[in-house]
Amino acid sequence: MTEILFMVFAAVAIGGAIGVVAGRSPIASLLFMVATLASVSGIYVLFEAHFLAAIQVIVYAGAIMVLFLFVIMLLNLGHDYQRDVKTGLWAILAFAVTGLTAGILGRGFLRAGDISFYDRFGAAAAIDQAIAEQGAVGVIAEPLFTDYVVAFELTGLLLLVAIVAAVVLAKPRSAEA
Repeated sequence: MTEILFMVFAAVAIGGAIGVVAGRSPIASLLFMVATLASVSGIYVLFEAHFLAAIQVIVYAGAIMVLFLFVIMLLNLGHDYQRDVKTGLWAILAFAVTGLTAGILGRGFLRAGDISFYDRFGAAAAIDQAIAEQGAVGVIAEPLFTDYVVAFELTGLLLLVAIVAAVVLAKPRSAEA
């Protein structure tokens, strides 16, 4: 059952990502991104990373999407999105059905004892040991603020530049320029 849910969440994530890029309306793209982030959160739950799933929903699907919606409203880009959303929902449904079918066929062709779907290299035991020693937040925060601190700071800087650019673009033009 876990493999089938993984395939469904993965298909919805891929379908939503395609909808984000292919959507004609920024509002529809925003809704597709929320569907993508929710399905990624579902995948985190399947992998028993409940903290990451909660952070995914609270930070990205909540705060960042509200920020994007604010920028879209500030730029006044939302126009005629209902037709685009309906088309995209059919695409997401098609990806989900395809993923479900592939999962059922894959499970039928592979016996359960032959290949371990999730833990091929024994990573689960190492993760469990690290969580027992440092806690879930410590396991995530330690590499984030040591190994990946430059990427973390650059991401924050990129978001700041995007917000400033949106405000500058939305600012009314004066006649003296």
